[in-house]
Amino acid sequence: MNSLVKFVQDEFVSRKDFPKFGAGDTITVYYEIREGEKVRTQFFRGVVLQRKGTGSSETFTIRKMSGIVGVERIFPVNLPALQKVEVNKKGKVRRARIFYFRGLTGKKARIKEVRR
Repeated sequence: MNSLVKFVQDEFVSRKDFPKFGAGDTITVYYEIREGEKVRTQFFRGVVLQRKGTGSSETFTIRKMSGIVGVERIFPVNLPALQKVEVNKKGKVRRARIFYFRGLTGKKARIKEVRR
């Protein structure tokens, strides 16, 4: 049964080519928002906390600070509204899921940048 589901996902779900990114990277996600008849593009810039899942069910979580409030958003990789993903900074972290980042403030909340 799993092989049948995998086959259908591989054949019929369109894959988008996004740059490689992982936990600790700062990225900008551009996505469409439909408001009635109007369609506009909005972006969400933040630090990737995790990538989760495989294939068509893969998601990634981004966290940004809006004032003093932390805002997290989960994006499916195959979301039709996703237009593009830009990698702004590559971060050096030692974990695949950096949930500890939620509790850090000030200078401790910095992530060391890896120069390309």
